[in-house]
Amino acid sequence: MWLGIDLGTSGVKTVIVDDSGSVLAQDTAPLKVQRPQALWSEQNPSDWWEASKAAIGNLPGALRSQVRGIGLSGQMHGAVLLDKYDQVLRPAILWNDGRSAAQCCDLDALAQKHTGNLAMPGFTAPKLAWLRTNEPVVFKQTATVLLPKDYLRLLLTGAKVTEMSDASGTLWLDVGSRCWSPAMLDATGLSEGHMPALIEGDAISGTLSQEVADELGLPCVPVAGGGGDQAAGAVGAGVTEPGDAFLSLGTSGVIFAASAKFEPNPASGLHAFCHALPDRWHTMTVMLSAAACLDWAAQLTQFPDVESALKAAEASKVRQDQLPLFLPYLSGERTPHNDPAAKGVFFNLTHETGPAELIRSVLEGVAFGLSDGLQAMPSPPAEMSVIGGGARSSFWAQLLADILKTPLTYRDGSSVGPANGAARLARLAITGEAVADVCTKPAVHAQYSPQPHSGERQRLFRSLYPTLKSSFGEI
Repeated sequence: MWLGIDLGTSGVKTVIVDDSGSVLAQDTAPLKVQRPQALWSEQNPSDWWEASKAAIGNLPGALRSQVRGIGLSGQMHGAVLLDKYDQVLRPAILWNDGRSAAQCCDLDALAQKHTGNLAMPGFTAPKLAWLRTNEPVVFKQTATVLLPKDYLRLLLTGAKVTEMSDASGTLWLDVGSRCWSPAMLDATGLSEGHMPALIEGDAISGTLSQEVADELGLPCVPVAGGGGDQAAGAVGAGVTEPGDAFLSLGTSGVIFAASAKFEPNPASGLHAFCHALPDRWHTMTVMLSAAACLDWAAQLTQFPDVESALKAAEASKVRQDQLPLFLPYLSGERTPHNDPAAKGVFFNLTHETGPAELIRSVLEGVAFGLSDGLQAMPSPPAEMSVIGGGARSSFWAQLLADILKTPLTYRDGSSVGPANGAARLARLAITGEAVADVCTKPAVHAQYSPQPHSGERQRLFRSLYPTLKSSFGEI
């Protein structure tokens, strides 16, 4: 048995899989995001720990007792600040926080030179640069900076360790050389002494402490390096070889393509990161709000739940050209705009617009945003697997295939992709098996081929953001 733990933004997901890759049990404990000011997004690390204990404890005890290893996955870029006693100094600043835009301007040229990536407010280094200016007392007290999943690792094992895929999103990693960049650390007033040790995702990072093992009903087993949520999701979906790709419909929306080499192209807004496996890299496009837009719209229109909203959207008879256009920038945007101040917009509302039509517009707008990301990739994939909690609607699936003009494959167990990938990384770390033997692609659940689709609304969508931006400066 292998246990995967995925610390997401909306919840902690746990999964136990066996050697055949079958998911034997899974659970989720919810989390909430705090937004104390405009552009801010924070969570308390103590809430992660409580949710993790709940999501593990709800798994069957008979399975927990047979676990041979643990893998970790988690939301990337978050800044957990610890003092010299390993006490948390303030709430963690999350990946979708936009407060550090000014600091990104100062770091960008250096970041492109030393990391191959644009400086974006979601990344970790600009957050510390912001803290250095705006919370100098906290900054001075900071002895260690950890990423979210690595804070869980510290509580599980006592080890301060991260791995290459998650570290890539800090802007402190020399991604091509897979080591910390002294120049980037120095630019934010830090040193390697503030950083956790670096390992590969399929290496052992430590062992579960006896105290925690007793509390969670687990043996004292090794804990693998694991991966950032997207890289771990790729491992779970079998996206490990050049040409493999997936679309993730979680809180954010991601298109991820595996590569055998480091291929930076910061001008396009792409992320070029290490994979969670040795000698592998990947390119990635990121939109900050994907399924989160659907959740928001379902609440806004007072549907009882997302499933009801999706059914109403599918039943709507309003013509496509009468729908509003929706810009899905509820948390700003990364690819392709790199604009933390971008806002969501409904445009072209009419008397025919009802709750169902607003939901349809949101589904279409998210698809258009993902298409913008796909256009930024140097070699768009011929086919993509789909993972993530948003991957649950055949209506949306077909719309995505049509707009992306790419065949989409939905695979069994896709809703636990990152946690499943974390469990696979634990297995690799402990057994030493070949990646090809462990990281197989899950069985196909459904496939969607693109149907002819007019590009006129997409053209209007792409013109709307720059038009509003030039007219108002900020949307």
